[in-house]
Amino acid sequence: MNLILWRHAEAIDLGTPVTPGCKRDLERPLTNKGILQAQASGNWLKANVKRKLRVISSPAIRALQTATAYSDCPEIVDSLNPLADASDVLAAINWPQGKDVLVIGHQPWLGRVASLLLAGHEQNWSVKKSSLWWLSHRVRQLEEQESPQTVLRLVLPPDLLPVAKL
Repeated sequence: MNLILWRHAEAIDLGTPVTPGCKRDLERPLTNKGILQAQASGNWLKANVKRKLRVISSPAIRALQTATAYSDCPEIVDSLNPLADASDVLAAINWPQGKDVLVIGHQPWLGRVASLLLAGHEQNWSVKKSSLWWLSHRVRQLEEQESPQTVLRLVLPPDLLPVAKL
């Protein structure tokens, strides 16, 4: 199974603190910079991922706008809201038995999913806005025993991508 984690691109700042997951937070759209970031990451995915991906997104507007830079019809999964945790994400994608999937979501749960799968326990790893983290699951035969492994295939921050134009 291949799992690509994609943090939503830069969204507007409301100027006053809001509770993560509240209505005002979920309705924050991307900035112009965020639109360009999402387009650059979406273009990279279209050019470099040659497999069919299930595309699932948080219900937050900023995540959906990011997702549409790659797919016209991402699947909205309400449990992937900004307050989700790693177990919500792994359940939504049926890790590691599920289909190849692109998940568009939020910090801190994206970093926690990556750390859990790669290091074996949850940590608050930083994932930059519009970054792509590509992980895959495989089972290796070691002597007479199978050994499941998570492989880090790619980490791609948006500043390493060609800038898209509006």
